[in-house]
Amino acid sequence: MKTSDFNFDLPAELLAEHPSEHRDEARLMVLNRKTETIEHKLFKDVVDYFDEKDLFIFNNTKVFPARLYGNKEKTGAKIEVFLLRELDKETRVWDVLVDPARKIRIGNKLFFTEDESLVAEVIDNTTSRGRTLRFLFDGSYEEFRAKLKELGETPLPKYIKRAVEPEDAERYQTIYAKIEGAVAAPTAGLHFSKHLMKRLEIKGIDFAEITLHVGLGTFNPIEVEDLSKHKMESEEVFIDDKNAEIINKAVDANRRVCAVGTTTMRALETSVSSNKKISAFHGWTNKFIYPPHDFGVANTMITNFHTPKSTLIMMIAAFAGRDFVMHAYEEAVKEKYKFYSYGDAMLIL
Repeated sequence: MKTSDFNFDLPAELLAEHPSEHRDEARLMVLNRKTETIEHKLFKDVVDYFDEKDLFIFNNTKVFPARLYGNKEKTGAKIEVFLLRELDKETRVWDVLVDPARKIRIGNKLFFTEDESLVAEVIDNTTSRGRTLRFLFDGSYEEFRAKLKELGETPLPKYIKRAVEPEDAERYQTIYAKIEGAVAAPTAGLHFSKHLMKRLEIKGIDFAEITLHVGLGTFNPIEVEDLSKHKMESEEVFIDDKNAEIINKAVDANRRVCAVGTTTMRALETSVSSNKKISAFHGWTNKFIYPPHDFGVANTMITNFHTPKSTLIMMIAAFAGRDFVMHAYEEAVKEKYKFYSYGDAMLIL
């Protein structure tokens, strides 16, 4: 398989700039792998495809406001700082991306508040845009994190050209988000409303949760034609014993097991054993799933519509078949489905 096998024409107007008015009223394309048929529904209709004791597995990661704006010492130049991950809690050292990167060198200081209560010093380069910062803040760790949250902005993907709006703080977050650590939302889960979760519960459908802290690597373009040479960025995963047991019981009972999102699927495929059992897991995954791939846990999945040549469309193609998926994407473009983080959804049976 080559990167170019996953290319298609995506009109710019189909990239969703805003979420649907109500979470569960986004459109839903339903793909049946056995019959290779396509249906057009609304997301809230997802409940009709599942029965009592079927299982939904959610990624409960929580997005933190990772985008900050500071000013460079002396010149006062405005610099965007995108927090990627905390390296050391004690010394407040973080890996970040900076923009414009050419202006930021080791030793530079960035000021985030007029009273200079939050300052960062550049202590290393990591990549062309990557830097390691040490934050200087006179207060407890809790106060420091509260200050980052106060100054930070919802980290909408760069393709969304509009300014961040107050509703983004809520809508770029799943309603079941619990464990903070993601810099991008697990977007398939954005379509679940409290009302829909209640309807699923009333129908007797079971829920399990895993945590995969989504990193910016999810948006990285593939620079190579040979897929075997692409390296995924690592993301942190947690699966506890309780949820592993819930998942294994549903698999053993031959129930419909639905991975909500590519991040959930990646976490499951990272922790599944050769006998198709999920084990409790805490670690990092850089698993890149593309055709052919034998999936060990989920037999259905929910996902959004992804951009051409992305690692995400490749995972979908591995699950549903490349030709069928590319046909479905042609249909999605023709029917004007909305793509990407705030876009519409696909259920693959």
